[in-house]
Amino acid sequence: MALKVNEIFYSLQGETTTTGFTSVFIRLSGCNLNCTWCDTAYAKSGGIDMEVDDIVKKVVSFEPFNHITVTGGEPLLQSDTHALLKSLTDYGYGVQLETNGTILFDNMPRGVRVITDVKTPSSGEAGSFCMDNLKYLKKYDEVKFVIGIMEDYQFAKDFIKSYLSKIDCVINFTPAANLMEPWALANLIIKDRLSVRLNIQLHKAVNFK
Repeated sequence: MALKVNEIFYSLQGETTTTGFTSVFIRLSGCNLNCTWCDTAYAKSGGIDMEVDDIVKKVVSFEPFNHITVTGGEPLLQSDTHALLKSLTDYGYGVQLETNGTILFDNMPRGVRVITDVKTPSSGEAGSFCMDNLKYLKKYDEVKFVIGIMEDYQFAKDFIKSYLSKIDCVINFTPAANLMEPWALANLIIKDRLSVRLNIQLHKAVNFK
């Protein structure tokens, strides 16, 4: 079982409810979208082939850390990603999977937290979310909307009202860099009294990877 790996590194988690905790990042290669504001376009291609066991050994070499983040690109494009997630959770690690939401994430190994995007209009990929994934969201999973323009904000509000209002999961609003100021998004959330989490990208604020 092998995966195309773009990079493996140790840093601070910059997003979601695990923000600020140390994490080992496993960035897998390949993506099926072309988001206009993508900040990891380099992960769409390249990388090296690594066996799942070798990836786990590399992760172990970074101990101690708080958890592991499997990201991309789009990790679920590779068929052996599930095997990697299972190996990591069997080892006793806390694992979160970052996905663009276009591929079904059913049958996740126990203990894997799913962080899924729902692409907004300014991404150029609105409508790409696999709606069947809604029934697989668990209480500890998270949904993220990147907000760059007011159309994105309204899109996210409408999506929440239509599809997420009865699902118990964390909803994150992330301001798109150079498009939406964090304070402006914060004011909108407060004004509309939304039950969402303002997600500031900590790793960029402290100039980390």
